[in-house]
Amino acid sequence: QVQLLQSGGGSAQAGESLRLSCAASGRTIRQFQMGWFRQAPGKEREFVAHIRWSGGNVRYANAVVGRFIITRNNDRNTVTLQMNSLKPEDTAVYYCAAWTNVHSIEVNAVDYWGQGTQVTVSS
Repeated sequence: QVQLLQSGGGSAQAGESLRLSCAASGRTIRQFQMGWFRQAPGKEREFVAHIRWSGGNVRYANAVVGRFIITRNNDRNTVTLQMNSLKPEDTAVYYCAAWTNVHSIEVNAVDYWGQGTQVTVSS
């Protein structure tokens, strides 16, 4: 199995930056792409960004294009989401995710979830 351990996040003012990290472990980790979803109160969980095991083929939700950057480390076991120019609309619980279906960004396609990290952006 794959385990996903999140860190970072927190609170920030609009226009500031925060960082999220996700450390993955498990014997089958290489076959998974990794990414991030988020869920605001009363809203459905939504896709934010993902990245292939190689570090290529990144994809972003339209709401975060130009502001968020997703990367992998050299060992391919840690994914970082750098969140710049934060907006109050970015406030949500952010979930690290790992899955194999590269053609889907639906929550039902995700095989493993992190524990969730709160991000709060005030105006």
